[in-house]
Amino acid sequence: MRTEPEQTAPAATPAQLDERSADWPQAATRWAQITLAEDDPLHFDSEFWLQLMRDSQSNATCISAGGYIAYYPTQLQYHYRSKYLGDTDPFGTLVEGARGLDMSVMARVDPHAIHADAAAAHPEWLARDINGEPLEHWAHPGIWLTCAFTDYHREFITEVAREIVREYDVDAVFANRWEGYGGISYSEAARKSFKDETGLDLPAAEHAEGWHEYVGWRRRQLSQLVAVWDKAVRDLRPHARFIPNLGALAARDLDRDLVEKHYPIFFIDKQGRSGTEVPWAAGRNGKRNRGVFPDRPVRLITSVGPEHHQYRWKDSVAPAEETKTWIVDGFAQGALPWFTKFNASVPDHRWVPPIVEAFSLHAKVEPVLKDLRITAEVALLDPTRAGQLRTDRTADHEDGFYQALVEARVPFEFVSDQELSAERLSPFKVIVLANAEHLGDEQCAVLRQYVEGGGSLVAAYQTSLYDERGQARADFGLADVLGVHLTEASRPVKNNYIALMDDHRLNRGFPGTTRIIGGTHILGVEADPDTEVPFRFIPDFPDLPMEEVYSRHDPDRPAVICRQNANGGRIVYFPFNLGSIFWEALQSDHGLLVANAVDWALGKEPEVTVEGAGLLDLAIHRGENSVAVVIVNLTNPMAMRGPIRETLPLPPQTVSVAVPDGPVKGSLLVAGVEVEPTVANGRAEITIPTAGLLEVVHLTWGDR
Repeated sequence: MRTEPEQTAPAATPAQLDERSADWPQAATRWAQITLAEDDPLHFDSEFWLQLMRDSQSNATCISAGGYIAYYPTQLQYHYRSKYLGDTDPFGTLVEGARGLDMSVMARVDPHAIHADAAAAHPEWLARDINGEPLEHWAHPGIWLTCAFTDYHREFITEVAREIVREYDVDAVFANRWEGYGGISYSEAARKSFKDETGLDLPAAEHAEGWHEYVGWRRRQLSQLVAVWDKAVRDLRPHARFIPNLGALAARDLDRDLVEKHYPIFFIDKQGRSGTEVPWAAGRNGKRNRGVFPDRPVRLITSVGPEHHQYRWKDSVAPAEETKTWIVDGFAQGALPWFTKFNASVPDHRWVPPIVEAFSLHAKVEPVLKDLRITAEVALLDPTRAGQLRTDRTADHEDGFYQALVEARVPFEFVSDQELSAERLSPFKVIVLANAEHLGDEQCAVLRQYVEGGGSLVAAYQTSLYDERGQARADFGLADVLGVHLTEASRPVKNNYIALMDDHRLNRGFPGTTRIIGGTHILGVEADPDTEVPFRFIPDFPDLPMEEVYSRHDPDRPAVICRQNANGGRIVYFPFNLGSIFWEALQSDHGLLVANAVDWALGKEPEVTVEGAGLLDLAIHRGENSVAVVIVNLTNPMAMRGPIRETLPLPPQTVSVAVPDGPVKGSLLVAGVEVEPTVANGRAEITIPTAGLLEVVHLTWGDR
């Protein structure tokens, strides 16, 4: 139905503003976003959206307001109004309705493109290629991309934000694609700013000369821009904020000091998975952002439509089980739910029930989880600089280790290499370096100190062979810690195998064989005398003709190196691409090798174990006198390729948790039942008979 003409929604009175709390981001835990299309003022049904907010128990909303298109009667010249707006105010109508439901409200703006009239009047606002030519939008001719380092962002969008906050009762302005053009913009403003700050010309391409300086300059400029916007909003309403949208990796590219002042909450724009992305990728977003900013609230944006980066079917609907799994795995790992629907018309209603179900699951477990903190004994180092310094497929190493740890049911967190410190590493017993190539001397010193204090490392491939600027070292920066020295640079191999040598914990679980597949890229290393070598490389031999496929020589060079430190820590190092080859080929022996290494490095029984069949993603939420084991069931016929069509119910799962002496109470939060744990030898054990997509085992003791 068409919305009736509305007057601009009145701004809150001073008394109402006094009641607004600055800590609203912590309480805004379930977000409903309505991303309007230009013609939506003709036919959008506000009552449908308000009822959906009620049904999904949403307590916050984000509504399209302006930037590229204004959905309210803006008074700013060159702030393009929807040509269908007429005398309506769809933004104001929804703001008023959401406030009536006592919801937090954000206004969405998008400054990445402008219309032709603005481009003609202000050509200095436009992003430009290396030849100085303006950049037309890649998907919609006739509009133009903006440059974030011009007055369009710093002044014009600031005025847009001020107008919205001044005229409407909102808690924040949310900026989508706020960085403008995603590549290197060669606008005059960008050239001058970079030259003034660094003395250099902008790099000619990514990873070209000056790229390292550009990365730092861009981070500082964008962070300062957010500070300008945030101050403009807060000057009008002290409780309000300006919050930029973040991609899955963006939080690690922000200046820490400015984040502390201006980012009360992170919104991660990773709306779903496509192709061969795995469903645990949702939860990884929460882990990655906690790895940089562990105390900052995180919300994960989920599209109700399918994700396919080439075809972008944004006006369609993803399968119900896919949508639910993405949302649930996200909030299990601390990235709380947010859904977005592109276009307010609803020709296909199949997305509504899964949104309501997933949000309702969060509402059911939130009363317990909101007071707990996600913890783990194991952490995976997030090598944030790798993608900025080198162009090889660094993510595959992380993906492989991540998949192996999920399969092994090892709860783990992320720690960013930008935030390495003794304090940040101290909660963890084992740090995993999947292929942390770029480690500066200071970072190596922190890891060395961690090991000297009794911590354990599991490292692979070219870890520490490059410094923080991407310059190659002659030997490992962590050579003394790993117990190895480089003798031969990485080389590609085929038909590579590693032989089981001694009776060591790392070569358990391989009955009936004396060798397993090795790597496809291997390093030559020499092991220190105080190490153990449970696997050695079998020297190369041909893979064709078939008559020549046999080994000629005994195993020789180290393929897995282990050592135990006097202070209690343990080290495992793999001089081959273990993570990336597991991700590429998914050979189970490689996954078991990772699991064995982490288990041996831990050196004790894990604080939490979950035994049973199926593919699970686990998160451990702890309080002073309680623990919640969050189990996300990823068992489905499409586990390694989306979209999920069906989640297979779990068979019985046995959860064992280390607990202090005394009585222990247990419950299953999703099933809604109390259970009596079996307590013996300092551990409480509960068997779950079955579970669907989610179950949470909650144990309490002491005075609770």
